[in-house]
This record gives sequence, structure tokens and C-alpha cells, in this order.
Amino acid sequence: MIIFYDTVADLLSLRFDDRRHEVVNKRVSDDVVLDVGENDKIVGIEILDASTHLDLAKVLPVERPVSA
Repeated sequence: MIIFYDTVADLLSLRFDDRRHEVVNKRVSDDVVLDVGENDKIVGIEILDASTHLDLAKVLPVERPVSA
């Protein structure tokens, strides 16, 4: 999963894999958009005005272990 936060747009984007997909954006609420790919599979979620919905200090930064 790839997590990206745009500080200027206050947009949190979650991608569930690193492949490129042609997607259709489906707004499910005022501030949540689903990225829907082939076979109606959800491949990402975008949260608009993310800082008003989430405590970003608990979400970001995402740390991953580095293998040698």
C-alpha cells in the first residue's frame, strides 16, 4: 500500500498496490472518493480535507522497516 499526503491540498491518498490502473473516481461522500479499477475493484481512496477528519500525526509519517 502507498500512502501519500499533499499538504497544500490537504489530501490523503491511499493506493492499495503500486500498479498503474485506469480508474473511475466515485465520490461516496463530500470528502471521500474511491478509485475504482477493473472489475469494479477499489484500488485507492482519497480523503479530501484530511486534517479535519483524521489525526494526521497518528497516520503520518508511515515508517517501514528497511531490509539489508
